Amino acid sequence: MKKFLKLLALLLIVAFLYFGFTTYPKLDLISGFSAKSIASGHFIDHRSKELIEKTDNDIKMIDLASNKIDDAGKFATSAVYGLKERKAIYREGLGAVLINDDFDVSKPYLLPKRTKTVNNLPFPYGNNEPKDTLFANVDYTKLKKAVENAFDKTKRTRAVVVLYKDKLIAEKYDTGFNKDSKILGWSMTKSITSSAFGVLAKQGKIDIYKPAPIKEWQNDDRKIITINDLLHMNSGLEWEENYSTICDATKMLFQAEDMGKVQMDKSAQFKPNTHWYYSSGTTNLLSRILRNQFKTQQEYLDFWYSAVIDKIGMNSMIVEQDMSGTFVGSSYGWATPRDWSKFGLLYLRKGNWNGEQILDESWVKYTATPTNTSEGKYGAQFWLNAGGKFPDVPRDMFYCSGYQGQMVAIIPSLDMVIVRMGVREGDKSFDFNGFLKGIISSVKK
Repeated sequence: MKKFLKLLALLLIVAFLYFGFTTYPKLDLISGFSAKSIASGHFIDHRSKELIEKTDNDIKMIDLASNKIDDAGKFATSAVYGLKERKAIYREGLGAVLINDDFDVSKPYLLPKRTKTVNNLPFPYGNNEPKDTLFANVDYTKLKKAVENAFDKTKRTRAVVVLYKDKLIAEKYDTGFNKDSKILGWSMTKSITSSAFGVLAKQGKIDIYKPAPIKEWQNDDRKIITINDLLHMNSGLEWEENYSTICDATKMLFQAEDMGKVQMDKSAQFKPNTHWYYSSGTTNLLSRILRNQFKTQQEYLDFWYSAVIDKIGMNSMIVEQDMSGTFVGSSYGWATPRDWSKFGLLYLRKGNWNGEQILDESWVKYTATPTNTSEGKYGAQFWLNAGGKFPDVPRDMFYCSGYQGQMVAIIPSLDMVIVRMGVREGDKSFDFNGFLKGIISSVKK
């Protein structure tokens, strides 16, 4: 019996040490992810805690968190085994923000001024229900099958929207979701950030080929980094983006007060335009740079919506902020699948929205042109198929892409926009090539 007790004690010590070295350092990030996810999903899209836990938070280690929602106080808290409790608060018009103990929840805050689209136009150029349109060259039976196939239980798709020649030809939602459901685009938000720069460039208020206006860089090698380099993820700045571990990206999203500053403080590892590396920190730095282009915080808040988002009727969209008041341009854009498709349509129409040129056509071309050293897979905050990642999809496709399988695919040669939103882990869990191929093959040229 004594030997058994000694062995048990040894095993407990080993388990404790293993937990201490492997899991404990991650608890702050685990509870941070969970609290933010619960608060945003519940207060922005009115999802239950149980649904969020079973879907959005059904991720290895994140599912260790225990969560609570305070509807009256409009906040959520999460902890792991009672340790490292984190809190995310909700503010109407701004979404949720993960806060630390020093955050002053009583401090007044500004709200972006929104302009809702008011017209009698059907979707997508208005918010009225789309008119039924039948195309002779579309095999609707085949199209329906391709869309329904995406909703196999193992594929965890939440929504599919397909636009063809400015018309809605397919739309489907998973149980519990509908056309009014707001879904987090994750890194698709990066493309929204790029568009804000596109509008400033069109207005002649910024030159992306000049060095980034960051005073902290002026006395070292970073002073030659341009906004163009940052838009292309080609700055050469040090960064690690690996969501399976503690890295720069996870610490930024779930610990930093000023997310743009995290990348700004990194040193240069390579000369600009010589080494492509995907960095969410770079996009949040761009959002910070954009903030500094305006004299006031109110102007900065308003610009994102007045210049792009509300301009094209994405009235459901909310881009959340970090604790410093900067939009988290890398990751935290919420909108309905229909509104995400409107964004794709803006780019399909080369920056023109129902007759108004929101972005210069040259900006859209710039966006979809491969970045040096990216092997044809990346442009200016958009992903590209120029390198043939999806072999059965036209090479001219460029797309917004987000964590857990969010996509807005823009295919100029087919006059088509395809939106897929869902919850999936790993590239093998959802076959995007097969999904896109199935939809494309239903349309005869």
